Amino acid sequence: MAVELRKGQKVNLQKDSGKALGEILINLNWSQPMEKKFLGFSLGQKSIDLDLGCLYELKNGRKGCIQALGNAFGNLNAVPYIALDGDDRSGACTNGENLRVNGNYISEFKKILVYTFIYEGVANWKNADGIVTIKCPNSQDLIVRMDDYGSSKKMCAIALLENQNNETFSVEKLVKFFDGHSQMDRAFGWGMKWVAGRK
Repeated sequence: MAVELRKGQKVNLQKDSGKALGEILINLNWSQPMEKKFLGFSLGQKSIDLDLGCLYELKNGRKGCIQALGNAFGNLNAVPYIALDGDDRSGACTNGENLRVNGNYISEFKKILVYTFIYEGVANWKNADGIVTIKCPNSQDLIVRMDDYGSSKKMCAIALLENQNNETFSVEKLVKFFDGHSQMDRAFGWGMKWVAGRK
């Protein structure tokens, strides 16, 4: 059974008493726009390449990002205890893209901001129909639908995870749009420096 979060809603991931939180899986899946034709000819509808990533802040003040752009894929078993498992360029992969967070090290974390951005293609969020699913042992799956379709901006802050007394994470649905990494960073007060990158 899954719980679909409303915008601004915040819930806590659950865990067994006395046990570690375990691995948290954050999955992004999306659809490609239908090909449009006129008199039998393709109108060249361009595919959408969505990239999943996150900003993180640890308790010791270390900050960074995990994403395919710049090959910052992270590490699940060493700092920063977050890893991106690959880069789906098409949206055709049934598994989508996955961020994994090692909840056994929750005491190291302060907060994690999960985001996606359109690396290639027009900013058509309705056609992309993005869905983020957050899975954690002993918790119901949390569904975050990217259901605010009005924006032409290419970056979307999806959800914020915050450490709650080193026991669990709270998860808040955001779905807020930005022109890019720097603007999103400023909005959430991360204070990092950004340069252009490529895959």
